[in-house]
Amino acid sequence: MTHQIYNSLYEKYGKVALSKQELAQELGMGLSTVSKLMAEGYGLPNYIKVGNSKNSRVLFPIDEVAKFLAQTVEVA
Repeated sequence: MTHQIYNSLYEKYGKVALSKQELAQELGMGLSTVSKLMAEGYGLPNYIKVGNSKNSRVLFPIDEVAKFLAQTVEVA
């Protein structure tokens, strides 16, 4: 399952990491929600912070996003 999700994300974006905006779109939430979850330290896939400043770019490797999505259970 994870491999299929990885391939789907890679085909869609053509890169190995997603921005916060792209992750928000994939998870069906707003950018502010992603930022809030990052501040709380849970509820998101592992990410990489590029740089040392407060406003450094954040990237979500698609292998981590695929693992996260594979483990997420949709509830009605």
